[in-house]
Amino acid sequence: MQPDDFAPGTVWLVGAGPGDPELLAMKAVRLIERADIVLYDALVGDGVLALIPPGVQRQSVGKRSGRHSKDQTTINVLLVAAARAGKRVVRLKGGDPVLFGRATEEIKALHDAGFSVRICPGITAASAAAASAGMSLSLRGVARDVRFVTAHSKRGAALDVDWTSLAQDGSTLAFYMGREAAGEIMRGLMRSGMSGDMPVMIACHVSAPEERRLATRLDLLDLAVKSFAADAPTLILIGAAVGLAELTPAGVENMARTEHD
Repeated sequence: MQPDDFAPGTVWLVGAGPGDPELLAMKAVRLIERADIVLYDALVGDGVLALIPPGVQRQSVGKRSGRHSKDQTTINVLLVAAARAGKRVVRLKGGDPVLFGRATEEIKALHDAGFSVRICPGITAASAAAASAGMSLSLRGVARDVRFVTAHSKRGAALDVDWTSLAQDGSTLAFYMGREAAGEIMRGLMRSGMSGDMPVMIACHVSAPEERRLATRLDLLDLAVKSFAADAPTLILIGAAVGLAELTPAGVENMARTEHD
């Protein structure tokens, strides 16, 4: 990183990764250490927040389902105000800023106000969960592509998803924020032809000390999430490659085997 990469009045959108501070990019750590103010999401891990030096202003702008502390417009206003005050601003986002992170709205607001914005990528939850499980998201002859899908929608609204396309064989599907939509995901994929015995992995608190993973199958997804995920941030991985994950690491349970032995 060059010395002038973080001049006063500059904003960096920084990926905080899935939670484990050791998974942060070195650049992310340097930016956090140089910031005057850090605006952070609800899903940023405590270990990452602990890297913010004493004396650096910090502000939670986290959004969790049903518990929004700041709407996006307010966050945009706060970012512009901090940049206008000549501060070095870190906008710390869970996972990767450009994957379901609403980065575009914040970049546009800052550009419209005349301020520079840069992005430091982070490890996304699907990659971290696959690493923890000892599996590959893509696999020659099994999973030719990986598809990232947000399962978040306005309360009461159906997901705006092309289920027929997602149900095609040969993909690994990663559904973010999938806890409340698990039943809809299960029914949408099965109605579109995906087999009920398709392997599924549910992962909660990915990369954190309390991480838990459940191996199950598609036709048990709704039941599995209700009994396993509770109120935790939840990632759902679906596809043939998921069935090749290691089931031996601590924290892994196997609902598919329990239900069908």
